[in-house]
Amino acid sequence: MRRSGSILLMVLIFFFLGFAIWRSSAESAAAQVAQSTQFIRTSKTPTPGSPQAPDGAALVVAPPGSQLYMAKRGDGITSVARRYLSQTSYLTSGELAEAIRKSNGEPRTLFLKTGQQVVIPGILDAPIVEKAIPVARDFEVRAVYLTGVMAASDRGLRIIRRWRELGGNAVVFDVKDSDGSINIAFDHPLAGSHRAPIHDLPKFTRFLHSQGMHAIARVAIFRDERLVDTHPELAVKSKQAAESGADEIQFDYVRFPAEGDQKDAGFVFQTQHPEWHRTDVITDFLKHAYAELHPTGVLLSLDVFGIMAWQRPVDLAHTGQDIVGMAKYCDVLSPMIYPSHFFGMDGIAHPGDAPEHFIGESMERFEKITQGSGVVIRPWLQAFRWRTKTYSPKYIEVQVLTAKNKGGIGFLFWNASNDYSKPYAAMPEMQVVKRCQHNRLNSHRTAVSG
Repeated sequence: MRRSGSILLMVLIFFFLGFAIWRSSAESAAAQVAQSTQFIRTSKTPTPGSPQAPDGAALVVAPPGSQLYMAKRGDGITSVARRYLSQTSYLTSGELAEAIRKSNGEPRTLFLKTGQQVVIPGILDAPIVEKAIPVARDFEVRAVYLTGVMAASDRGLRIIRRWRELGGNAVVFDVKDSDGSINIAFDHPLAGSHRAPIHDLPKFTRFLHSQGMHAIARVAIFRDERLVDTHPELAVKSKQAAESGADEIQFDYVRFPAEGDQKDAGFVFQTQHPEWHRTDVITDFLKHAYAELHPTGVLLSLDVFGIMAWQRPVDLAHTGQDIVGMAKYCDVLSPMIYPSHFFGMDGIAHPGDAPEHFIGESMERFEKITQGSGVVIRPWLQAFRWRTKTYSPKYIEVQVLTAKNKGGIGFLFWNASNDYSKPYAAMPEMQVVKRCQHNRLNSHRTAVSG
C-alpha cells in the first residue's frame, strides 16, 4: 500500500513538472513570435508580390496608404526614410523617420534587424499636382523669407508653423538665388548639375496651402554669379520662372549690376538695340514676363531698391529701375526700405536707428510715384540688427505700423539667416493694436450712425 502510494505520488510529481515545462515553452514561443513581428496584425490578406516574412514570423499587412519594407543588413530608420521620401507625402526625411517610428510601435533603437518588417506611412498613389490659389493683388500679405535650403528643412517647417500660429499668412522662398543656386528640380543646360533642396515643389506648395499660407516663389533675375563664370554673355539676361502651385512669382534683382567697376562692362542690348537705355531693357523684359504670367492668375511682384523712391537720375541710369515704367507690368512693388541701408540720407547719421522716418518717407514717395497705376506697395522690412542699436520687437512694430499708415498693404520680413525671434515677439503686440484700432473704428461708426 505504501509502495503504491509512493508510485502514485511520483506520477503526480512528474505530471505537474511536465505541465509546467510545456507551459513555459509555449509562453516563450509566443513571446518570440510577438517580438519578431513587433506590429499589430490586421485581418487583411497580403497582396501578391508582398514581402515574405522570415521563417517563424507573422507577416505584417500594411494599412491603406502605406507600404511594407523588409529591412536589409545595415538599414536604419533614417536611411529607410531617405530612400522612401520621394514616394511619400512627407517633406523631409526627418518627418518621415518620425512617422515611421510612430507607425511601428516607437522602437527604442534607430537600427533595424535584418528581415524586420517596417511599415512606411504616407505612400502616394501618384505625384502631387498643386495649383495656385488666386488672390487679389491687394491681399494683405504678412510674410517671412526662407532660403531654399531652410524651406526644405525640419527647422524651416517649424518656422512656417510658428509663423502661422502668430498670425502670418505667407512665405517667400527661394526658387533661384542671386548666387545662381537653383533650389528646385530644373532640367536646363544652363542650370548644370545641381542639388535641389526642395525636391518636390508641388508637395511643398501644397504644405504651404495646408497651413493657410500664400506661396511666393522668389527668383533672382539679372544677377547670377554662377552663370557669370560659365556663360558671362548671358549673366544680365537670364531669367527663370517657377509655376508649380506657387501663388505669386517674385522677381528680385530686376536691375543692372549696382556693384563693382562697370567702365568696361558690355551688355547684349547695346548691340541689338543701341538706342535703348537700361530702363528700356528692364521694362521690355517685364512686359513679356507679365504677359505670360498674368493670364494664369498668378501674381507678379518686383523687388526694387528703397533708394529709388528718391528718383535720383544717377540711381535711375545705374540700375535701370524706372519705377513708373515697372509699375505698369506687375501687380505688386516691394521696395526694400531697410532703415539701415539709407547711408547719408536726409542728414541722419545713423539711419538704422530712425525707422519711422525712413519707412514713412519711402512709403510716401513710392505712393506718389505710382499714383494711378493700380500697383500695390508691399514693402520689405528690416528683421535684422545690422547698423542699428535699437533692433527689438518694438523696432519691428514701428516699421509695420508706419508702412501701413502710409498706404502700404502687407509686409515682408527679411532676415538672411531666417532668424525671426523679434518678429515672433512683435506679432502678438501688433495683433492687440490691430484689434484696438478695429474696436475704435466700430465705436466711431456706431456713434455716427446713432
